[in-house]
Amino acid sequence: MTDTLAGGFLPFEHEPYFNFAQPDVAEMQRTAFQQVRGKYVGQTFPLYIGGEQVEGGETFGVPNPADTRETVWHFPKATPEQLEEAIAAAKTAFESWRFSDPLQRATIFKRAGELLRARRMEFNAVMTLENGKNWPEADGEVAESVDHFEVFARETLRWAAGKPVYPMPDEHVTTVYEPIGVVACISPWNFPSAIPLGMALGAIAAGNTVIWKPASETPLSSLLMVELLYQAGLPRGVIQFLTGTDDVLGDPLVDHKDIRMVAFTGSREIGCRIFERAAKVQPGQKWLKRVMAEMGGKDPTVVCADADLEAAALGIVQSTFGYAGQKCSACSRVIAEESIYDSLLEMVTKLAAEVKVGLPEDNAPLGPVISAGSAERIMKYVESGKKTARLVLGGERADVGEREGGYVQPTIFADVDSSDPLFQEEIFGPVLAFSRARDWRHAIELANDSDYGLTAAFYSRDPHKLAEARKTMQVGNLYLNRKCTGALSGTHAFGGYGMSGTNAKVGGPDYLFWFLQTKTIAQRY
Repeated sequence: MTDTLAGGFLPFEHEPYFNFAQPDVAEMQRTAFQQVRGKYVGQTFPLYIGGEQVEGGETFGVPNPADTRETVWHFPKATPEQLEEAIAAAKTAFESWRFSDPLQRATIFKRAGELLRARRMEFNAVMTLENGKNWPEADGEVAESVDHFEVFARETLRWAAGKPVYPMPDEHVTTVYEPIGVVACISPWNFPSAIPLGMALGAIAAGNTVIWKPASETPLSSLLMVELLYQAGLPRGVIQFLTGTDDVLGDPLVDHKDIRMVAFTGSREIGCRIFERAAKVQPGQKWLKRVMAEMGGKDPTVVCADADLEAAALGIVQSTFGYAGQKCSACSRVIAEESIYDSLLEMVTKLAAEVKVGLPEDNAPLGPVISAGSAERIMKYVESGKKTARLVLGGERADVGEREGGYVQPTIFADVDSSDPLFQEEIFGPVLAFSRARDWRHAIELANDSDYGLTAAFYSRDPHKLAEARKTMQVGNLYLNRKCTGALSGTHAFGGYGMSGTNAKVGGPDYLFWFLQTKTIAQRY
């Protein structure tokens, strides 16, 4: 279906990023920080159940990772009773939303996209204060959220049209897709806008209702997106917004008999736990629950001897140290052919040494990791790595003056063995492992030596090598001669192989199928 047929929409174009090198644009973003601080800091925000704002039991504070002495805002801890109320409200809303006009859904998404365009800098500032992204990283995510609204508006109408079947001479036969019920969306802190929005829009576009459970580190980025959808005309019962603790919103949410599907993005440990628990049929449950899980990566960049080394080095540094390596798609392994290994290592180390650590609100290239606990976990890998590999850059906590936060230096280890935890385990921080390969085929073999299979980059000028990489690299998103981060909604359908998850491919043409069930209807003439 073309865009012209899809409700008369104009051809899709990705939302352009702000150019913060322009003084007037930078000043607008600084003003947005001032406005957000004046409007939101110190506030306590509500839950949404049955379309109404409600208070929870106790509240919890959200620290600014750039300086954890500052609590930016507070959110409620939902009670077990409120979880039951929210699921009941979602069930009730499903009975009407399931029959809503797909064009109505698409129109709501289009309107929400317009509203978000007008508030992008506000959303950027909120995200930076919650999770420590610098300006371009936050803006890239909010722009992706705009793209999500545009993409899902079109996908709503495309899937509503059904699929053709081979005809019968005496029957009229159709294949249609119907929604499944209440979907629990459990999201992480590193992409608190685009990831929960993508999961929720997939569910809502298909005609389902949603329990939206954001990460406790980043609830306001999610709440503002939910309220934006309400403002755009989404019936309020379609999304129930709950914040709180895992003892209420973890296992009890996943186990609940009235939850039809769990959409999750987060750690491998929690994703596997959800998959296991959701497999059990609870008393009164009338279906097998679906689980859609995205669980991280250990993403390699392979550099062949014939590659453009300058382009490869720049792509490696950008994808490793952007947002302090806290992306499931971040490059964490470089596998280079022996003949260019030392040259590439030198180039990457030189570029990485220029990445300055500082405050994300001031748009520093490298900010803090999300918490002190995360920094401590990362440093355990670093200290262990000093005993098993050659440290060539960083390896220490970074000093940012009086600020208290999880600041870690850009860190590079060389001569990392494929059995080393630096090579095999997701560190989720600004730590890069360099490993040697005998030749380019051995490099691909090493790249595939992982439980994960999310993203990978492959640099070569040889068409034969590029063709072999296409066929043999076991990842959901393979990037040839470019960095392995920066997937765009609607273009780079995102989701991985192996322990990276269920390969649901958000932003792609098949994504809505996860949230639908198929009905074949045959009527005899």
